[in-house]
Amino acid sequence: MPENAPWEYTLYIPNDPRAVTISRRTLRLILTMHGLIRLVDTAELLAAELIANAVRHTKGPAALRMRWSPGVLRIGAWDTDPEPPAPPQEFELLGEAEQGRGLALVRACADLWGWQPLARYGNRGKYVWFELAAA
Repeated sequence: MPENAPWEYTLYIPNDPRAVTISRRTLRLILTMHGLIRLVDTAELLAAELIANAVRHTKGPAALRMRWSPGVLRIGAWDTDPEPPAPPQEFELLGEAEQGRGLALVRACADLWGWQPLARYGNRGKYVWFELAAA
């Protein structure tokens, strides 16, 4: 498939800590197969942060969505908690904290990121996403 053709994948996952590893490996495989190996390391790291947050802070299922539009990779995680994510702090303020680095890392490494509440098919929750430019 040409690199400029759009595509989209969604991986539905249970609330299970093993979902983070499964999501990382699935994302790596998909990006590699689509010839986007240069984005793999950053995308894998940031997607793992989003899925880890979804699994850690909610009780329901989650989903990882990957979408390629020519030149832009958007990756997001859906979870069942409609509450907005806590705003990311500056790395300097985090010090030796064991939590709170995930979205700070997303903000620092992604070209763009955000979140939106979702209510579809009777399901409520939120979608936290980031974008990486191919160039």
